[in-house]
Amino acid sequence: MAGKQNEKRDGKRKAAKPEKREKKQEDSAKGVQAGKSTKPGKPGKAGKRSGADGAGARPLRELLRVTPGDRPDLSRLDPSATPGGPGGKAAGLAATALLAQPLASLQERLYAASTAGDRRRVLLVLQGMDTSGKGGTLKHVIGMFNPSGCRIKAFKSPTAEELSHPFLWRIKQELPLPGEIGIFDRSHYEDVLIARVRELVPRNRVRARYAQINRFEKALADDGVTVVKVFLHIGHEEQRRRLLERLDDPDKHWKFNVGDIEERTMWPAYQEAYEVALERCSTEAAPWYVVPADRKWYRNWAISTLLREHLEDLDPRYPKGEFDIEECRKLLLAG
Repeated sequence: MAGKQNEKRDGKRKAAKPEKREKKQEDSAKGVQAGKSTKPGKPGKAGKRSGADGAGARPLRELLRVTPGDRPDLSRLDPSATPGGPGGKAAGLAATALLAQPLASLQERLYAASTAGDRRRVLLVLQGMDTSGKGGTLKHVIGMFNPSGCRIKAFKSPTAEELSHPFLWRIKQELPLPGEIGIFDRSHYEDVLIARVRELVPRNRVRARYAQINRFEKALADDGVTVVKVFLHIGHEEQRRRLLERLDDPDKHWKFNVGDIEERTMWPAYQEAYEVALERCSTEAAPWYVVPADRKWYRNWAISTLLREHLEDLDPRYPKGEFDIEECRKLLLAG
């Protein structure tokens, strides 16, 4: 790929070392180990989580976060792993269900706080290869929130109008308002992913965009936006299986895109593009999280948990009523 060597630091890539895992068979068909830490870019010890919802344990974001400046080697991160997760599918589904009430409560408090002038809001950015589960996340995770407090945008190929503006212009039009939870299905990162792989713009312009993105996200954080960026890490063979499932089911033909077959031939180039984006754009203000996505139940639990952790850190509060409670009570009883 043109200019490929220019994107590597001294021609070397930092790779995650194999990690010690506690062997715990979860799926007899695949024999995948659970509880593996896949902290991108650096090896880490498996984080033990206690309780059905993982409460009182090492934060999941510590396990999944891309350390700023480190470049993860996606080929060595197991997309079917379940770092920090509950012990198996049944436990994972139960733990995710238990997250619904606290997530809904936190969302309501965030929205309520905005009515008193609190400008804080959350932006969840979902990126990943085709079939990695961006749509599934919207259905199973965001479905636990009150839709009136969410702002969802699925970014497609830019329109003629959007192309006439700087690449961040269309992103800025869809940002969440104070008190809202925004969700981007794809995002401004398409402009350093497909634009890089397909060479839609000159390579020097792509390189400049990483710094522009970092400045943009830092400005968002300074304005009260908690940016949660999730890369859904799906395996090459799992993607093949999901695409074949769509072909085998007439009810899913609408989801199948013949172009996905051609995109698969460029898998290595896309993996490299993601690695570069994760390395250059995981910052203290807006870190990236790599979520193994081969197991849908783990994907849903992990993203729900990440959102809960960030919302709990915000700790939004209900505003106090600016009225005389007893006087209002008397008036209501008298009427």
